[in-house]
Amino acid sequence: MKFKVKDKIFEGGTHIMGILNANSTSFFGFSRIDGDEATKAEKMLKDGAEIIDIGGQSTAPGAVKESALEEASRVLPVLESLRAEFPGAILSVDTFYSSVAEEALSLGADMINDVSCLGDKYMAEVVAKHGASICVMHNRRGSKSKDMWLDKELGLMKATDTLLRAGVESDKIIIDGGIGFNLTHDEDRMLLERYNRLEDIGYPLLLGASRKSFLGGEVESRLTATLDTTKLAVKQGVLFVRVHDVKENKMIIDLYS
Repeated sequence: MKFKVKDKIFEGGTHIMGILNANSTSFFGFSRIDGDEATKAEKMLKDGAEIIDIGGQSTAPGAVKESALEEASRVLPVLESLRAEFPGAILSVDTFYSSVAEEALSLGADMINDVSCLGDKYMAEVVAKHGASICVMHNRRGSKSKDMWLDKELGLMKATDTLLRAGVESDKIIIDGGIGFNLTHDEDRMLLERYNRLEDIGYPLLLGASRKSFLGGEVESRLTATLDTTKLAVKQGVLFVRVHDVKENKMIIDLYS
């Protein structure tokens, strides 16, 4: 299965999306930017990131949900700065607000990373309007379904069908199973072990497990465990991993590919 962003087609192997957080509350401090977005993005690109994902709010459990206006005020200046500095780079914006997506795509973002699985009913048409790519992630927090796999499969199928009906091209869609967005850490681990089961939905996969709490310990000590998840992603044929530590994860990908 292939995934197209901008003028590039990703097909086969495991690739890296690097995380840049334009906020002060992200759970891993190193990914936060404070006027040094160009320096951090440049390092990520040199270390092997093929997409840079810019986020404006924390989605960790218990985090305060920021307004679309606040999120836009954080993300859009960073996007503009990076687009001017790296005109050829593939830039993604992590948002579940269609209004933020509209502005971001108008300013040169290439894709949207939506952790709400199209919770905003206008998101699909905004992405289609701009001919953009999108990652849709399944969020199981608060779900009443007892069957994790069925919950995810039905949720992701509904979202991808909505995107297709809106006019988004099928090869511009990638799906994320939502590690860290489940009812328990046991569900996170169960999902990780059989992550490529989600390929049955018909789209390439993105895995976002980097330094998340289900790995145990403090966030600063989770690099080794993160690298283990990337090794598993390579073995399962996952197309993208979304990570904080690009260089180290690229070494694992190269070693086990």
